[in-house]
Amino acid sequence: MCTAMTLQSLENVNFFGRTMDFSYCIEPAIYKVPKNNEWKNILTMQNFHDYYSFIGIGQESDGLLGFFDGVNENGFAAAALYFAGYACFDTQQKSFDRIPVASLDFLHYILGRCVTVEDLYVLINDISIVGIPDPVTKIVAPLHWIATDRSGKSVVIEMTKDGLMIYEDPIGVMANSPDFPWHLTNLRNYMEVSPMQSHEEFWGNVKLTPFGQAGGTLLLPGGYTSPERFVRTAYLKTHITMPTNNNDMVIECFHILESVSIPKGIVLTQTGANDYTKYITFMNTDTCEYYFKTYDNPQITTVSLWNVYGYAANPISLGKLERPILFERL
Repeated sequence: MCTAMTLQSLENVNFFGRTMDFSYCIEPAIYKVPKNNEWKNILTMQNFHDYYSFIGIGQESDGLLGFFDGVNENGFAAAALYFAGYACFDTQQKSFDRIPVASLDFLHYILGRCVTVEDLYVLINDISIVGIPDPVTKIVAPLHWIATDRSGKSVVIEMTKDGLMIYEDPIGVMANSPDFPWHLTNLRNYMEVSPMQSHEEFWGNVKLTPFGQAGGTLLLPGGYTSPERFVRTAYLKTHITMPTNNNDMVIECFHILESVSIPKGIVLTQTGANDYTKYITFMNTDTCEYYFKTYDNPQITTVSLWNVYGYAANPISLGKLERPILFERL
């Protein structure tokens, strides 16, 4: 599970964020990856190198550093989400005519090499995404990706049995399965949802009046399935009153994704594990600032790519996302 979205401010600053919903135990940390960093292609053991620096949230397990989301120095941002039942990657044996990139490394690869979404279209033509088991789940994670840039344009990258597809994302929202075109079509079922409501209606001679405000949102789905989260996020981001400054914009972004944030106990896997929102994060693609909060600490923490000074040849860990909560006393 997971939900992602973009939101442009009145000053045309593009914000990009996501919820990280997962049932497995993870300990995400935030990293700065320097420009010209070299790292191993785990499929060929040859070196990749990053053309651009970026800041991202990820986890190091069994010697592998995988990223969940991030933004680079050019304002190109992306995130990986689950795509269960639909993702279908290449095998290494099919990838001789293209550069094989492990599905776990795809996010790192594009963050280190893309300036804009248009660059992603070019890059995709030269690679093959190969599925390999990840260290946390021990299975080939069924992933798809959303990417955006400073222009506000966003795309969804999905690899299914029909091949690799890049879809323009005009609504700037992504969730999980089914595939992205299905989600866009499904929005047509909710055309009557509105911030407004009828004052009164007559059924024959019977006058009907609303119980109170919000009657126009009655059809808005309230569950936590992927289609419901997609619809709810799309409605909220397209109907909010836009803030006039970036600080208020960040707060508004978090309010939107809080509507699809999952508390513990609400969604359980077949084994009884909690599938809940580990963290929510947003990125300002203009300033390369990260804002995040975790399940156990609702205080928003921020860090900028540019606030981490000094040259380093390798990724720098800026610490785990989990941090003690402080209650302000009056």
